[in-house]
Amino acid sequence: MLTDKPVKTSADKATTARPAGPGPDMDSLITYFEGQFVPLREAKVSIMTHAFMYGTAVFEGIRAYWNDEQGQLYGLFVREHVERIRNSCRIMLIDDVPSVDALTGLIVDTVRRNDFREDVYIRPSFYKSTKAIGVRLHHLESQLYILTIPFGNYVDTEGGIRIMTSSWRRNADEALPARGKIVGGYVNMAFQKSEAELNGFDEALVLTPDGHASEASAANLFVYRDGVLLTPPVYDDILEGITRKAIMQLAEDEGLKTEARSIDRSELYVADEILLCGTGVQVSPVIEVDHRPVGSGAVGPIARAIKDRYFEAVRGRRPEYRHWLTPIYEGV
Repeated sequence: MLTDKPVKTSADKATTARPAGPGPDMDSLITYFEGQFVPLREAKVSIMTHAFMYGTAVFEGIRAYWNDEQGQLYGLFVREHVERIRNSCRIMLIDDVPSVDALTGLIVDTVRRNDFREDVYIRPSFYKSTKAIGVRLHHLESQLYILTIPFGNYVDTEGGIRIMTSSWRRNADEALPARGKIVGGYVNMAFQKSEAELNGFDEALVLTPDGHASEASAANLFVYRDGVLLTPPVYDDILEGITRKAIMQLAEDEGLKTEARSIDRSELYVADEILLCGTGVQVSPVIEVDHRPVGSGAVGPIARAIKDRYFEAVRGRRPEYRHWLTPIYEGV
């Protein structure tokens, strides 16, 4: 089971150095797995594992950004992601979860042991580890893994992206809560994403059961219209996005008024600008919805300003947002 006790290690590497040459192959990356630091190739579960068979796991996606001038890798909103995964554990009846400080420390240590000098993705996950047949959440043991890999852009956003309204609706809170990052629930997003890409679009616009705009397949939504930056409220079946909250702060710092309210599908057709945000997509301006150009059909000034400020912040170039960041390497 999971505790705050010291962990055993099978890779006793220095934790402050960065490599001078090429990084390791993927299978050699150091992963935290069930209480030990091991190469990724050794982090394996049985096909009888409950989480593998039924999706009974929760996770977070965290980015870390390399600043070459400073020689530092910055973890973005690490503690906030830790707090959210702990909430997801509560929803999924996963007990005996490490404290915020302990889990944050494990995440930083896992990244540090790989000595990255590039942008990376970090995925901690608590999963039902009992080998058992039968759909349930109770009376099952849990384990933790933390993996980290080099990671670039989830989608190519430089010229803006094109989205379509998906025929697949967002699962409702009373069916499968979107505020919890539950592994099994992401099949809903997979239907949406594949439908969009197989129809020639970059992303999906997902509607709530009552027809309001909810979010993208794995990103929160912002709509700029009549001088106000709008975003769907948490009760419209969205993930309570950490990046979403940051974008609202960035917008206010740009002097923009923001408002959380329900958004009709057709409001996107008459919007001045639209952008998606999230750990994966980062800040992605939208230039087309359902074959209709957004505004001028090019990336607009609001999205450009927010995107530029965001990327300066996450790489440690904006002192006013330094509290968002966790330096990975000591002594830098």
